[in-house]
Parts: sequence; structure tokens; C-alpha cells
Amino acid sequence: MTVPNGPVVRYAQRMHDLVDDGHHIASPLGAWLLLALVGPAATGDTRAALAEVLGVDVDTAAATAEALLAAPHPLVASASALWERTPLEQLDSWRANLPASTETGPLPDQPTLDAWARERTGGLIGGFPLVVDPETLLIMATALATRVAWETPFQLAAGAELGAGSPWAGRLRHVLRSPWHGHDCWIAPTARAGDVAVHSAAARPETVDGRETGLLVVSVAAAPGVPAGEVLAAAHEVATGAVSAPPGTATARRSLFDLPLGDTPLWALREVPTRAYGGREERFTAVLPCWSAESRHDLTADGFGFGVAAQALGELMRAPSLRFDAAQTAMARYGRYGFEAAAVTAFAAATGLPPEGVARIAELRFGHPYAVVAVATDSCDGLPAGPWHGLPVYSAWVTEPTELPESDLADPPSAW
Repeated sequence: MTVPNGPVVRYAQRMHDLVDDGHHIASPLGAWLLLALVGPAATGDTRAALAEVLGVDVDTAAATAEALLAAPHPLVASASALWERTPLEQLDSWRANLPASTETGPLPDQPTLDAWARERTGGLIGGFPLVVDPETLLIMATALATRVAWETPFQLAAGAELGAGSPWAGRLRHVLRSPWHGHDCWIAPTARAGDVAVHSAAARPETVDGRETGLLVVSVAAAPGVPAGEVLAAAHEVATGAVSAPPGTATARRSLFDLPLGDTPLWALREVPTRAYGGREERFTAVLPCWSAESRHDLTADGFGFGVAAQALGELMRAPSLRFDAAQTAMARYGRYGFEAAAVTAFAAATGLPPEGVARIAELRFGHPYAVVAVATDSCDGLPAGPWHGLPVYSAWVTEPTELPESDLADPPSAW
């Protein structure tokens, strides 16, 4: 089953528009999966409202969630669960049609919920996003976790190379530089954010049953002043497009010979002699900081869709004013040797609710807030793409870079 990524991308835009536009990490996919699991419980107007949030009819969303959870991506651990204080007969039909991989059972206590979050994310998330109380009837949760090594590690550069105009250049001693081979860099025209600087790094792939699976982490920087929501939307467009294009052939890219020489906040463009065939050559490198983020998102506002999910379950339970809570805890770390990220999303319902020519070389500068999107890949020559192919799994808005850890100045640690 090939899963269309459009509904998840649209939900990602919705989620990032609603959360704080400061430094954060989120997993719109984790929230979308949880809503998709609730979807078949909805009827009538509530079903239509939930379909609008999901971006697709609820049956298709539920089937998509089942396909993703039944065939986990080798580089993205995933889990889902439903816990109930007392199983309600009104929920029997809906519960019976949840994916077979969804854990079910009695409502755990708080330490058990915290342990579930840690275990399902390999310790990346330290505790459950919600607190169980005596009025809680049920809790649903999804967990996603990734810990990967870059196929080709970064080189190092001085922080000053982020550019004189970067607010980060003076406070960072070391940043990351893309290697000459193994990473991809380009300048992409976008409708939402104008020309953007793009860097993509691939995780070391895994081959399972003849299929090569991977994770592509794409960083996208727009001109200073472009709103975070517009850059994140453009980043999702660029990242999902990059997965479907061979390396070095992104769906849209600007020629360096169409751009003026000189420095901008996004790149420095210069000319040097070359003997490349045809007398013209384009080369790219990128410098960008290490970063990490830990976020907790309150998902109770109307736009996230969990109010509609609570209404759907409330109608089944003949409790239309069901009280609810919803939240996501997420984290990510981006460094010289790899990338790790995780998210736990939880929803609780409670009673109440040749000749010498010219080469142009661009050094792309991620020296001010920018977007990052991690997209799963799952392909095999001659066979249809797998269910995870092209899905954006994590996305971030980076405003607070971190200094390169001392451990990354040495050879790769054994953990990578």
C-alpha cells in the first residue's frame, strides 16, 4: 500500500501554524496518526469535521494509520496504545477495528505511562505528556522514535563562517560543514518563502527484505523576516519533493548563473576558474549549526482536531460533553554524526472532557532561524514504494543552535 503524504503535509502546516513559532520540535505525523485511529468512531457532522482536519475521509485515514503501524519503518520505531479504566460496551465495535499492533489494556498508573513513553522511544522521551487522574476514562497514545547515523558525517567549520550578519556567528566556536560528497545542497524557488537555501543529509540506510529504507533530513532557510509558518510550509514541499527525485536533481533549483555574485544572509556567491566540460560548473557547500530541541505542545485548541475526536467518542459513549486533554512531547538532536528525534502524542478522555571557464561556488548559510523536515524513504527497484515512502516524520523550527559537543571533535563514538 502506497500512502499519500498530502494529508500529513497539510496537517503539519496546520499544527505548526498553531504551536508557538519559537524554537521547537514537533511530530505532526504522531498527532495525525492518533486522530486517524479515532476517526472510525465518528458519525454524521462529527465525522465530516474530523475528515476536514485529517485532510482525507476517515476510513482512508484509518487504513493509512493501520498500514504504517503494521509495517514500521526500520529507522522510525512506532507504537500506539489504548488504555481504558473500564471497557465500555459502546466502544466495542470501534475498539475491535483498531490496528492489531495497537496495545490495549486497563488504564495504567502514572509511573507505568512514563515507562511506556521511555521504552517506546528508546529513552529519548523521559515521561508521558499527560497526567492520569481519577476521572480519566481512557487514554490513547502514539510514539515515534528515530536514532540514525549520517551516511556521510559532516566536516567542521568555524562559527564565523555562518556569515557576518548571522546572530549566531559570534557565539558558536564550531559549526558543521557539508562534505564534498554524500550530502546535497541547492537553492530552491518556492511559492511560500521565495528562494531558499536547502541542505539534505541522508541517514545510513538499512536493507530489509530487499528494500532500501532510509531517512532524509532536509534543512531549509529563507530570507530573514519570512514568517516561520511560510518557511516550514516551503520546507515540507521541498523535503517531500526531494525524496521522489534522484540525488542532485531536486524538483526545482536555481542556477547559480542566474543569481548575482556577492554576499547575502543566505549564501555567498563567488567565481573561480574551472576546466569543467562546457566551461561552466556549479558547486555548493553548506554551513549550519548543531541544534537540539525539547518541546511540549498543548493540543487542546480547536484547530488540532482533538476536540472533534473527543466529540466522536463522546457520541458513542452517550456523553456529548466529554472532557478531554491532548498533548505532545517531542525532542530532537542534530549533530556531526547523526540525528535523533522522538515524540509521544497522547489523548485522554474524562468524564465531563575542458577550456578554462567559470565556476560559481555558493556556500549556503544557515545563520538565522530555519526549518528542518525529516522524511522517510522506503524503495526497491522495480517494486512500488513502501507505505512510509515520502512521509514527513519530524519537523522543526531552529532558532537556538548549540555549540558542537566536545565529543564530536573526536572520531565517531561507538554509539554511531
